[in-house]
Amino acid sequence: MVILDANIVVVALPSIEAELGFSEQGLQWVVSAYALTFAGLLLLGGRAADLLGRRRLFMVGLSFFALASLLCGLAWSPGALIAARAFQGIGAAIMTPTALSIVSTTFEGAERNKALAIWGMNGAFGATAGYLIAGPLVDGPGWEWIFFINVPIGLIALALCPVLLRESRATTARRSYDPAGALTVTGALVLLVYALVEAPDAGWGSPQTVLLLAGAAALLAIFALIEARHRAPLVPLRILRSRTLVGANAVMLLFGTVGFGMPFILTLYAQQVLGYSALEFGVSFVVVPVAAAVGMIVAQAAITKVGFRTLAAMGMALLGAGSLLLTQVSVGGSYLGDVLVGLLVFGPGIGPAFATATIAALAGVAERESGLASGLSNTAFQLGGALGVAIVSTVAVSRSEDFLGANEGANPLVVLTEGFQSAFVACVVLAGIGVALALLLPGRRRKAPQERLQPAPAAAAAD
Repeated sequence: MVILDANIVVVALPSIEAELGFSEQGLQWVVSAYALTFAGLLLLGGRAADLLGRRRLFMVGLSFFALASLLCGLAWSPGALIAARAFQGIGAAIMTPTALSIVSTTFEGAERNKALAIWGMNGAFGATAGYLIAGPLVDGPGWEWIFFINVPIGLIALALCPVLLRESRATTARRSYDPAGALTVTGALVLLVYALVEAPDAGWGSPQTVLLLAGAAALLAIFALIEARHRAPLVPLRILRSRTLVGANAVMLLFGTVGFGMPFILTLYAQQVLGYSALEFGVSFVVVPVAAAVGMIVAQAAITKVGFRTLAAMGMALLGAGSLLLTQVSVGGSYLGDVLVGLLVFGPGIGPAFATATIAALAGVAERESGLASGLSNTAFQLGGALGVAIVSTVAVSRSEDFLGANEGANPLVVLTEGFQSAFVACVVLAGIGVALALLLPGRRRKAPQERLQPAPAAAAAD
């Protein structure tokens, strides 16, 4: 549901922009408002799942998500849609780490790797379905139905939860929460992304931009102080001593920037420059999730043999290479000549990068903190998505404005394409940083630490 929703929205953005009257700069908040509340509250959602029961919290998140989807489809203005998307992000923040924690605590060892790979492939299936059904929905009954479709899915899943899922929780954990930590980290993310979005108009050295960035840094510092002193912190600082966990989340962050940023720009290029309909773009982009599923299968089979470092670096390198090929898009381009080869290189990189970062983030984490580890991993991914969309949007708008200033009266499609090319270059740079971070990960997995940190079988978590 979560992945399908994210990809459907990407396809529908031009239609939403035209019907609701979004500005080009404001359109990215349809993605970012969701990603920010998602990222900011994931840790609290994962922590609550460990304490209150994973099945129970999963059902709560599912209910929030379905209701918010209904509100998104009923939105009558840009502000209403952005608010509903933020509410939808709250549901996703509860549901997603809880679901991943359920998978992680149900299986152990090699079986857990297989289960997490299936989790990733399920995401790829959701992405494929999203791109395939988005076009008919947007071109048919309207973009509203990309949200309405979540309602029956959510109701069916809610009915099946008591039948298919057992309840589990970390029985040794103290029931204490950290809402101040959740609020400060969410506020920091909002200020950071807003600063990046507004910087091209306000100026990178303007008082507004400087104050927003300083505010984000201050809130992050306050968050760290809260975590250091709280008796049950949202993020116990000791967990950050794990090189594997920190490195995996760093890779996941950069993966998110490219994984969200590239499709965001590509859908605008395809529909605004090449004149594709939503249906045509959805069908043309489906090669990416299909290739990602293949990459996920390969990664699951290879990770115990070659280790985290090699697979993650390979995945990020493929994402960078695919983005590099897309920098050559042109006004008179075509799908076969300008887009397809880049997608065929980009797609297979998703599997190794995502699977490795996910498995590494959960490796060696005690069962009682699996929800927290899941939340950290998903937070990094969603934060990366919010930052990635903000960065590529900023780069595209800045470059287009600079080009138009130097070439007054230029063809609008040429102006747009100049911006899109620069945005793809930004994706290459982000992927390159991801490769560098991946090379800091451990090589082959060592089993001893995991066994030492996980002495109890997952079944012990059941009530």
